[in-house]
Amino acid sequence: MDGASYQRFPKVKIRELKDDYVKFELRETDASMANALRRVMIAEVPTIAIDLVEIEVNSSVLNDEFIAHRLGLIPLTSERAMSMRFSRDCDACDGDGQCEFCSVEFHLRAKCINDQTLDVTSKDLYSSDHTVVPVDFSDPGSGFENPEDQRGITIVKLRKGQELRLRAIARKGIGKDHAKWSPAATVTFMYEPEIHINEEMMETLSLEEKTSVVESSPTKVFALNPQTQQVEVVDPEAYTYDDEVLKKVEAMGKPGLIEIYAKEDSFIFTVESTGAVKASQLVINAIDVLKQKLDAVRLLEDTVEADDQFGELGAHMRGACRVFLFHFG
Repeated sequence: MDGASYQRFPKVKIRELKDDYVKFELRETDASMANALRRVMIAEVPTIAIDLVEIEVNSSVLNDEFIAHRLGLIPLTSERAMSMRFSRDCDACDGDGQCEFCSVEFHLRAKCINDQTLDVTSKDLYSSDHTVVPVDFSDPGSGFENPEDQRGITIVKLRKGQELRLRAIARKGIGKDHAKWSPAATVTFMYEPEIHINEEMMETLSLEEKTSVVESSPTKVFALNPQTQQVEVVDPEAYTYDDEVLKKVEAMGKPGLIEIYAKEDSFIFTVESTGAVKASQLVINAIDVLKQKLDAVRLLEDTVEADDQFGELGAHMRGACRVFLFHFG
């Protein structure tokens, strides 16, 4: 239909928010938008990770390559990653990747001088920038009275006389290039399920049949009310689209007793961060990256035809960006 607008105004509702975890609802949009957001959070939000290691002394049992690989996988606090330059684009160092605008320098010096095994950990890495340091996974509820007992991520163990000295350069990158730059431990979304129970048909079942219907679901989606003896939906989001309960009611000769639909414009997101950035900031950064990618498409296709093609998509995504920034900003 000529003149029809496909612009939408997505809505967000935050259910749970922690530094490393966020669960939220995304409504009034489609799967393409939800999946684009998920993929960008995993693979295209930049972080900082160790990318170059110069070993001066290594008399440990691990070879140089092994230690360099372990160092690269240590998550570093990356709040300033969005404002940093990629080393390949840095004009201050001609792409060398070793200047203050595109890199952070780390040093590690450790030597075991007694008979007790020495654990060399991420806390032994000393950074040239106090804003970029190894993520601290110390648990406030762990019960440690001495902060020194909270040692960080183990890099290598040294015995008496063994030594490790190195210099490392951390650079900005994205998960698409290497997994060490991915800020997300996991990002998932599911269609929000809509579950309907035919109460009239349910009344025709015996107590044993109702119990078998409840128990047919692998997850606790349904429960039998002890007072009314009625089957109730207690946790619709626990449904994993396994269809087991639907197969059960069909086997009982009661098709239509329970109907389950996926809301095609409603999604439930679960985001867990590695700690490099806060989970809420991860979502905001992903929206910024999506906007940049859309702007790049519009600039490349600078024609009236392209504007017609991408105009509604742009309006849709800009609406989504405003909603996300309002809730997470």
